[in-house]
Amino acid sequence: MMEFKSILRTEFADFLSLRKAVLSKSAYAHDCHYFTAFDSYLTECHLQQKAVSEHVITGWIKNLTGKRSSIANEVIVVRLFLRYLSSIGIKVFIPPIPKVADDYIPYIFSDEELKRIFTLSDTITLTKSQPNPYIQLEFPMMLRIMYGCGLRVGETLALKMKDVDLDGGILTLKHTKGDKQRLVPMHQKLTYILKRYCLAMGLIGKAEALLFPSTIQEVPFSVKAARTKFNVILKSAGISMKGKAKWERGPCLHCLRHVFTFKSFAEAEKLGRTIDASVPYLSIYLGHDSLKETEKYLKFSSELYPEAMELFEDYTLQVFPEVVYEG
Repeated sequence: MMEFKSILRTEFADFLSLRKAVLSKSAYAHDCHYFTAFDSYLTECHLQQKAVSEHVITGWIKNLTGKRSSIANEVIVVRLFLRYLSSIGIKVFIPPIPKVADDYIPYIFSDEELKRIFTLSDTITLTKSQPNPYIQLEFPMMLRIMYGCGLRVGETLALKMKDVDLDGGILTLKHTKGDKQRLVPMHQKLTYILKRYCLAMGLIGKAEALLFPSTIQEVPFSVKAARTKFNVILKSAGISMKGKAKWERGPCLHCLRHVFTFKSFAEAEKLGRTIDASVPYLSIYLGHDSLKETEKYLKFSSELYPEAMELFEDYTLQVFPEVVYEG
């Protein structure tokens, strides 16, 4: 049983007992961790009576460290305890839940980097460590679909010929994050390239054929293999990110999706459409559950695209304001 030391130790134990009855083992473990830390903070504050002031809570929040999403989760759990205290007659201050501005920062390939990536992918050669006889055709095509349509790697590799409309230039995605089927239109040039690929691979007329098979026809090229091959290309292209923070993705296969998103916003703005008008449509196109999920795709490098930063920052500050606790 947990041992609490603050003046609210009895209340901590009672509330935790209530939580244990309704939580999973892992969720209960998180509660124990949060309440132990909060109890330690209250102990350090030398509370003499059973009450928790705004000053104490504000100091506790300022003392929290880690990702913003983790801090918000901790505040949410402790708020439940504070509400419990209030319900049994103890005077407490209940703080607002901090708005989570995701710390995640995507890596955006420059046009020069993209040129090097595609040049290297177009010149892949077979090796003993890479026996897949189709990779010379598959990998360049896979990258072009991800870059041209903003698809996730798993969505791309799960495609079958029955999901591809070469006449209308439409991809039907059935195996997606959240199991949400969606239709993705392709540019005419990409559709033309994909049609030539399907002819070269002998896929035309084979509805159940995988668009990107492995050495075993019935098994798709794996996500792990695709990422490994892409990392080899990045190394050969001299593309890396030194001093990367843990919340920064760094260059990787998924970053092609971020490049697609950035260029889509930039093109829409160039054509006279505002970002706030474009976001809902692009959010649906990308298969996001909400506009909030699309927010992190608006965090671009000011060094790569300084001319666009003011536009994007104005938009994100307007739509996704955050609560800041002054230090």
